[in-house]
Amino acid sequence: MGIIGQGVIEALRLIFTFDPGVINITLRTLQVSGTATLISVLIGVPVGALLALKTFIGRQAIVSLVNFGMGLPPVVVGLLTWLLLTRYGPLGFLGLLYNPPAMVIAQAIIASPIVMGFTIAAIQSLNPKIRLQIMALGASRLQFLFLILKEARLGLLAAVIAGFGGVISEVGASMMVGGNVKGETRVLTTATVLEVSKGNFEIATALSIILLLISFIIVAVLTNLQQRGKLPA
Repeated sequence: MGIIGQGVIEALRLIFTFDPGVINITLRTLQVSGTATLISVLIGVPVGALLALKTFIGRQAIVSLVNFGMGLPPVVVGLLTWLLLTRYGPLGFLGLLYNPPAMVIAQAIIASPIVMGFTIAAIQSLNPKIRLQIMALGASRLQFLFLILKEARLGLLAAVIAGFGGVISEVGASMMVGGNVKGETRVLTTATVLEVSKGNFEIATALSIILLLISFIIVAVLTNLQQRGKLPA
């Protein structure tokens, strides 16, 4: 039996025996990536909506920076976050380095431009007549924003899916600012890298399978929300 087959068997064993180490790593993965995704949505959707709906000097440059940020290498984000949080850095007094909050910060920086970019595209792809109709009905600014976001909800859910996918699969930044400390900052991606470096390919494969399963389940739930009532006739 090959490494993949042994990895599948090992993954099933770890899952059905509720291995404490794997459960701990999995919960931390969900906690860190879930929190980072939530932060990126809270930042990315309002900023993306502002950039999509408003015209001002420098807007084009900011949108270009957002699009550039969508492809930022995670290791670069990790390095910048490390420099900010290191003992002698601007935020070193917070003592966050090599702790889960540092990983959340790094992942939120990675995901926020992704959410912003998808939000801009989702709102700008709406029919311009929708905006005129909402304004003609006398909606307030808050009501206008709410209705626009409601109309763009399919694209916004795509933004959430893309942001989550960008952080749960991330390795470099998490290792840089988290340190891959057992029981503290180790997540599924960093644990997989560690097991590969130790030559434990079956365990690494098992962890990868668990990561894929978790990602698929969460993305499937979000996709169901996105596509509900939108299936072609």
